[in-house]
Amino acid sequence: MMNKYDEVCRTLSLSPKRWLITGVAGFIGSNILEKLLTLNQEVVGLDNFSTGHESNLEEVRESVSSEQWSKFKMLNGDISSLSSCQEACKNIDYVLHQAALGSVPRSIEDPITTNISNVDGFLNMLVASRDNQVGKFVFAASSSTYGDHPSLPKVEDEIGSPLSPYAVTKLVNELYADVFAKNYGLDFIGLRYFNIFGQRQDPDGAYAAVIPKWVDALSRGNPITINGDGETSRDFCYIDNAVQANILSACINDVAAKNEIYNIAVGERTSLNDLHHMISNVLKKNADVPEKVVEFEEFRVGDVRHSLASIKKAMSLLGYRATHNVCQGMEIAVPWYLSKISS
Repeated sequence: MMNKYDEVCRTLSLSPKRWLITGVAGFIGSNILEKLLTLNQEVVGLDNFSTGHESNLEEVRESVSSEQWSKFKMLNGDISSLSSCQEACKNIDYVLHQAALGSVPRSIEDPITTNISNVDGFLNMLVASRDNQVGKFVFAASSSTYGDHPSLPKVEDEIGSPLSPYAVTKLVNELYADVFAKNYGLDFIGLRYFNIFGQRQDPDGAYAAVIPKWVDALSRGNPITINGDGETSRDFCYIDNAVQANILSACINDVAAKNEIYNIAVGERTSLNDLHHMISNVLKKNADVPEKVVEFEEFRVGDVRHSLASIKKAMSLLGYRATHNVCQGMEIAVPWYLSKISS
């Protein structure tokens, strides 16, 4: 029996739509692009390459047919420019807004730049989507919105106070989307991502996510750093789950499912200590990696201690089903990271 996602993909392959992906050269954006092109969709991409990479797009090009690649149009532009957003939204059925400046530490160091991208840019995309009568606006929200709310698992309608400028910007996104739905009739769905990981996630830079950063360090025989005692935990979610959620959200027609916020995760909690052991074990299967001592440092300012999602709402209203847990995702992601490091 076909699940909801399979049904949606089959329908799309028979009746292509026109999509816009902002942040298309980034980690999540490029993975969504690849999936949509394999479904023979027409895709416009918008990116300023501040955090995205041409190499991600090149990898997508190599993974699809020349005919499928011809259905992709790349626009080099910035969401902080309303005119760029307006151009990108012309004749678009669905917007998948992934562009943002991520990272809690970066937002603490530079809240103004984070706000320009994540709030001003978000508002520009809403206005452009409204003006061009886009059918659905799906955007990358964040689990950071839960802030200091202590309960586990995290449920969509119970949030606390934000703990970082980044978290503030992502909460403002949700408020703006709701206002645009009520005042202008722009249908939206917000996806609160929980620690997405997978292929094309950048291991370089000061703000690299923990999994690619650790794989890179351990594979080179370098020590890794854990902030706190290592018992901090997260709901790590493999990239294919996030891709699925975006496509389901764009195509859902159920009135009850629209204009809502959803957790996108696996619903399992993994400590940083357990994550280290998991990465080490997968690395040993794929490479000769020396054992390294873990270095512990102070708990990072702006971070929450534990994070775990309830995904009941996404399962019920979107038909979302996590296809990979953290172990299954790691078995796919680690060899990819290693291939890029060795090359």
